[in-house]
Amino acid sequence: MLRFLILAAALLFPITVSGVSFDGIRIELPPGSQLRVRNDFGNTTVELWDQNYASVSATIEGSATLTRSPIVIDNRGKVITISVVRRPIDPAVAIHLKLQVPASADVESWTPQGWAKAVTQEVTLQPKIVASSKPAAGTPADKAENVEISEGDVIRVDSQLVTLNISVIDRSTSRGLAGLVQSDFRLFEDGQEQSIVQFESSSAPFDLVLLIDLSGSTKEVVKLIRAAALRFVNAARPADRIAVITFAGTSTIVSGLTADRDLLRQRIETIDTAKGDTKLYDAINFTMSQITKDANNSRRSAIVVMSDGLDGTIPGISRQIGSQTSYQETLRNVQEFDGVLYTLWLNTEYEAMSPEDTQPEAFDAGHDRMREMAEAGGGVFYSVERLTDLAGAYEQVVADLGTVYSLAYRPSSSARDGRWRAIRIGVNRSNAVARGKRGYYAN
Repeated sequence: MLRFLILAAALLFPITVSGVSFDGIRIELPPGSQLRVRNDFGNTTVELWDQNYASVSATIEGSATLTRSPIVIDNRGKVITISVVRRPIDPAVAIHLKLQVPASADVESWTPQGWAKAVTQEVTLQPKIVASSKPAAGTPADKAENVEISEGDVIRVDSQLVTLNISVIDRSTSRGLAGLVQSDFRLFEDGQEQSIVQFESSSAPFDLVLLIDLSGSTKEVVKLIRAAALRFVNAARPADRIAVITFAGTSTIVSGLTADRDLLRQRIETIDTAKGDTKLYDAINFTMSQITKDANNSRRSAIVVMSDGLDGTIPGISRQIGSQTSYQETLRNVQEFDGVLYTLWLNTEYEAMSPEDTQPEAFDAGHDRMREMAEAGGGVFYSVERLTDLAGAYEQVVADLGTVYSLAYRPSSSARDGRWRAIRIGVNRSNAVARGKRGYYAN
């Protein structure tokens, strides 16, 4: 899903030189929602209080200042994630979170073992007291005067920030263009120019997931697949984290996201044949859900799918059940995915000798759907005619990812009417064309 989130800017969420912010961000909690908290840079304290919403504030150790607020609030419907982001140009200081939540709130915090229920501490509260005012110079923080937050001070999680991942290609050479800056881009939604509020260069790291189709693979085929995946790992940039998922009848996580190349190589060497019908669409949805659940919100994400596209639900494929998720639903989810989807279509076509064989129109549909999903996901479609060409295609994907820029803007129209919003990107370079998602649904 194109991300709708609050990035609490320094003007809205002040970080003082003394290291403490006393202005809490108010978070409305819809019924049945889950609140997740991840802080990789310090401690997190969760307290119970008698309000029906949550409040979060941050403390910066020492006298350092940050380029912007470290708090990111990501609203994904029933799951609201609070994360701490420290940019590379910021000082390496500890950042501590304080979260106040209703007793009924479902709160999880991130641990090295994954998400776990947060431990809350009961505190004594005064009615209607939801924040503390900034103390005078020399006043201890715990002696600050309590005040009410007015409606004008409230920051709600339904503020929109739309993020886009864009690669820029030179038409004359078909090569990606690196080294562009924010002023090189102009962004339009439904024909109306928008103000770009965030920009990440093509050098920013990615979380990359290799999604590999093993259905029908022999030992010799798997050997080539492993070799190609190793080439991908070797070609990726050192700062990129990589995960590997394989599928046939079910999806299997071979390796979670890691920057440890030796561990990745060891895990890839364990890839073996797999049984079951080809459930491509289920595998893509599984992978997107894993990224949404586990990925660090400060990183960009990309899925690289290798398959012949022959999900068992395609007409003309005999004796296969295929995915439970339909192709149209998968395509819609890819359009809303907050990341990039690349597809590598592997040509496995053979001559059909009987009605029991896979028919030519099924191979055509697999090819066309793989192309359509790449276009919907803002990535690139690669046609791989022979398995021996797979490693080279993987290396091309890595090269293309090195030319992907990330732009973010707040739409001038804030209506959540579910309608399609068309996006167009202009680049201030001759022969340059921007490639990425063409829009989003304003849900």
